[in-house]
Amino acid sequence: QLQLVESGGGLVQPGGSRRLSCAASGFSLDYYAIGWFRQAPGKEREPVSCSSRSGGSTNYADSVKGRFTISRDNAKNTVYLQMNNLKPEDTAGYFCAADGPMLRNMCDMGRSVYDYWGQGTQVTVSS
Repeated sequence: QLQLVESGGGLVQPGGSRRLSCAASGFSLDYYAIGWFRQAPGKEREPVSCSSRSGGSTNYADSVKGRFTISRDNAKNTVYLQMNNLKPEDTAGYFCAADGPMLRNMCDMGRSVYDYWGQGTQVTVSS
């Protein structure tokens, strides 16, 4: 059974950092692009970042460029989202999702292409 499990959320002060993890089980991430999305209360789920299957191609939402970094360790079947200089507006549930299997080495920021989703992890940025 394909499963994605996010972890690493919590309460962090403005300006702080947090690293989220997305661990896959039941399948190999080698052939999947991974996207990170977030959803704040009362708002639509929005894309944050994505990584191609090799990690060689990445994309970021303008709101997180220069602050967030997506990376992956396919040997550990895990994708990470390093979040630095966090702001209160980053407060949201963060979800990872997998798109594949595929041979192309690219990723898409659109929600609709992702077939498998994790349950999410909450990040709250507050003093």
